[in-house]
Amino acid sequence: MNSRILTRALAAFALSASLNSAAFAQNSAPQPVPIISNIPEPQDRPLPAPMDLEVDATDVARGIFYVRQRIPVEKGKPLILLYPQWLPGKHGPRGALAELTGLEISANGKLLKWTRDPVQVYAFHVDLPNDADVVEAEFQFTSPVRESEGRIVVTPNMMNIQWEQVALYPAGHFTRAIQVRPSVTLPAGWTGVAALDGAKTNMGRIDYGVTSFETLIDSPMFAGPNYKKWDLGNNVTLNVWADDAKYLEAKPEQIAAHRALVDESIILFGAKHFDRYEFLLGLTEELGGVGLEHHRSSENTRETDYFIDWDDNMSERGLLPHEFTHSWNGKFRRPATMWTPDYSTPMRDNLLWVYEGQTSFWDLVLGARSGLQSKEMVLAEWAKYAGFYAEQPGRTWRSVEDTTHDPIFGARKPKPFASQARGEDYYNESSLVWLDADMTIRQLSKGTKSLDDFAKAFFGVRDADWGVLTYDFDAVVHTLNAVQPYDWAKFLDTKLRQPGQPAPLAGLEKGGYRLVWKEEPNIFDKETMKESNSFNLTHSLGLTLNKDATVTSVLWNSPAFKANIVNGAKIIAVNGYAYSKDGLVSAIKAATDKKTPVRLLMERNKRYAQIDIAYSGGLRYPHLEAIGQGETAIDRLLSPRRTK
Repeated sequence: MNSRILTRALAAFALSASLNSAAFAQNSAPQPVPIISNIPEPQDRPLPAPMDLEVDATDVARGIFYVRQRIPVEKGKPLILLYPQWLPGKHGPRGALAELTGLEISANGKLLKWTRDPVQVYAFHVDLPNDADVVEAEFQFTSPVRESEGRIVVTPNMMNIQWEQVALYPAGHFTRAIQVRPSVTLPAGWTGVAALDGAKTNMGRIDYGVTSFETLIDSPMFAGPNYKKWDLGNNVTLNVWADDAKYLEAKPEQIAAHRALVDESIILFGAKHFDRYEFLLGLTEELGGVGLEHHRSSENTRETDYFIDWDDNMSERGLLPHEFTHSWNGKFRRPATMWTPDYSTPMRDNLLWVYEGQTSFWDLVLGARSGLQSKEMVLAEWAKYAGFYAEQPGRTWRSVEDTTHDPIFGARKPKPFASQARGEDYYNESSLVWLDADMTIRQLSKGTKSLDDFAKAFFGVRDADWGVLTYDFDAVVHTLNAVQPYDWAKFLDTKLRQPGQPAPLAGLEKGGYRLVWKEEPNIFDKETMKESNSFNLTHSLGLTLNKDATVTSVLWNSPAFKANIVNGAKIIAVNGYAYSKDGLVSAIKAATDKKTPVRLLMERNKRYAQIDIAYSGGLRYPHLEAIGQGETAIDRLLSPRRTK
């Protein structure tokens, strides 16, 4: 190419580039609008006077709570009202704002204009006149009337009032500094109980004394016409409501087990962090399920057969030990990043493996020590967790501590492949890690120390204090080292903060048990399958079925996974015959000859397919088997303390 041609080519290229650049320069290119918050940071200062909160809960037919609040205001300062968003015990932003309706705010008899904050949508900016001392807020909380709308909290025979759903509070204050005078009107003939002081009842209305907004939110109510209570000693009451009065017939030995739970817990921790404690227990097939901790109470539901079919529901009786333990672990001792000054400040859940994980350890121990659960049931539950984590694929990429963030972004919704995604494993896997910690302390101390000593030293301090004492990772390590010197920082960091760790079976083995596989389900799996009317084949075909033979979970990389079976698919036939549980069991057993496939006719989205699963391993369920003879360290861990 001569110089003239080259010059022309370069000029053409330059012109083209110039045109393209000019065209690009004319494209719209916005800049972000700055996000500026004018919501004041909370300060530890009171309101001019207590708020009044009145809740009319008599509209049972429609499940509507009618709310009226009288809120003192600070003259010369803007008024921003907040609806609770980040809620203790729920580990994420669970405020039920979508159900708040009809909000009207007034002062001196005149309606005021309010505007929702476009960023912090749980905040309402109120145009406050200069002469206003008090504003009145009225709204309705329209509770869900079907499961697709959320948890049912009102039925014809029971209700669960969670105060955060029926209250606003002013921004700029610690919630513990806001005083409130609550009241609730219940349907005629209903009894309501909440761990609030100064109750005076008149014509169905309960007026409570002045308390802090923080204490109010931490003191929910159960109410209903079918009610009975039992004194469990130590200022602890078992309050029970039921769909029908016949479900309240408890035998003395059943109440004795609950009384033993209280005794064993106080022996374990060596202190009480409540002046009184109210178990709120609903026996119901209608009210939405709940198990939620509070400092001086807990919200719990079980099925109506809790007392009347006592021998058939032992697997369900770990709930009350779990929530009671939280009075010490989670409410009194709380991770510093999980205590927040108000319900607008986000929580950081990293240490839920202590808050929930160690509680999940103690609920099994206390269940066995009290007699609410047998040693065999507790061992079977640990076997279930050990078996699952031994084959859980998601642990290769995700640590236990990372699962503590799941309540925030996962929002506790079902996942397509939960075994690969992992969920809130900080509960049950951490339970096995804390079992390992207990057994390590026993071995190193030659049996003179255990995790019981940690419980007293960490959770049992400051008897009668029902405030909040926060901690961090270093405080946990320091207390463990004070009980038994060891590299606890490395122990906890490796097992809980690092992905790719083996299943936490060491504690079981140090404690005298090993994981084995059998054809028959263990007693925990057997009972939970019966209660849920499900069929768990996780460790064989790699799937779980509901009562309609619809797949509800598929283990990643399992035979079912490799056969392209997913959640929602339904088994129509097994080996040419209409589906039955017994038929599927027979097919799995027949396939152990390593020649016969498990042949399934599946339906998914109105499409049918025959699927042959090449699996010959037979039925597999996890069990714990004692190593050697005689009493094991785990046996000693689970033995009662109150007789010693």
